[in-house]
Amino acid sequence: MPQVNRVRALVGVGFVLWAGSLWSLALWVAPTLFAAQADRHLAGVLAARLFSIETYVGLGFAALAVWLPGRMNFLPVYVAAALLAFNQWVLKPLMTRAQHGATLGLSFGAWHGVSAVVYVLACLALLLLVVRGRAPL
Repeated sequence: MPQVNRVRALVGVGFVLWAGSLWSLALWVAPTLFAAQADRHLAGVLAARLFSIETYVGLGFAALAVWLPGRMNFLPVYVAAALLAFNQWVLKPLMTRAQHGATLGLSFGAWHGVSAVVYVLACLALLLLVVRGRAPL
């Protein structure tokens, strides 16, 4: 059982680090990329790569948390990871196609807006967990 507690603590610390990096990417990293890089396409490619990394990190922690006792305490983590996965594998391809013309009737900007809302919902899921004081540490 002590090993399970150590893994749970590690997942909890990882969760907090992931939540912080998720929020910082949205609040200042991506905006700084676009402010500092004259080539908006390159800034977008770099930001997209960082968002992808966030998705895989979140999925990793969510997968590990599934195996821990009290796994339902991690529900907001699962929700956030699922929302980011939806962004990565559903909305990102739609945005890519929309760069060459409207996809399913929406432009790139519209799909980007939908993606931003989904990302904010993922951030809010993690914020809700922290505000409730139920961070799984």
